[in-house]
Amino acid sequence: MNDSIFKKVEKKTNINKETILSLANKLKSSNFKDEKVLNEVISELSYMTGREISDTKKEKIINAIKNDKVPNDIENKW
Repeated sequence: MNDSIFKKVEKKTNINKETILSLANKLKSSNFKDEKVLNEVISELSYMTGREISDTKKEKIINAIKNDKVPNDIENKW
């Protein structure tokens, strides 16, 4: 990913590039089909961004990830 993506994410979330890369490295070996892992990741991201997420929305996100319904090209989403 190029720096412009990180700048856009930081602008929207107040999370800097280093924090994003640190989280990504931490998650490299995680099992994203494990609901417990996904729940922890979503909760951590929610805390980092200062945005609450409802249980319903969290469940939708978990199901989308577990069922491979997440877009591969996120660069065009911002």
